[in-house]
Amino acid sequence: MATETHSLDDLKKVMAAEAPKAVGTAGTDGSAEVVVDAVEAAPLPEPKIDDLGRAYATGKRKNSIARVWIKPGSGKVTINGRDQEVYFARPVLRLIIRQPFEAAERVDSYDVIATVKGGGLSGQAGAVRHGISKALTYYEPHLRTPLKAGGFMTRDSRVVERKKYGRAKARRSFQFSKR
Repeated sequence: MATETHSLDDLKKVMAAEAPKAVGTAGTDGSAEVVVDAVEAAPLPEPKIDDLGRAYATGKRKNSIARVWIKPGSGKVTINGRDQEVYFARPVLRLIIRQPFEAAERVDSYDVIATVKGGGLSGQAGAVRHGISKALTYYEPHLRTPLKAGGFMTRDSRVVERKKYGRAKARRSFQFSKR
């Protein structure tokens, strides 16, 4: 079994052979100008828009499930038939919902209609945020990169740990009695 030794010159030769075709023009002073064709990126998927001009996605967080529709508009957010200020009274929850729009630089450019069920308000806000992120990528596929970098496309899989037998809760023991 023979061992082969490779050098950087061998690598340059291999790379030159595999390089895309270059278009060259010779200058008047004898210098050569080379323009290399750009490598084409993978094509983006087609937008998923229904007949009413909306994009639909499902978002999940803890035990909450949100069905989200987005369409171009003035930035109005409606959750279960109520305005976001009424449904999510805490400003922190409204801030969570706005995060995908800020990451995609699309603040106040889409109307959101969402129906949420299950869980508490914090989980429901996270579910709506996840649904908005997915719906944005369905409406404008090129927004997937900034939303993915912000961590909005990943479903947060953390859920409450189940209660175990012989315990008061998941891990808490019953109170110890000395006498």
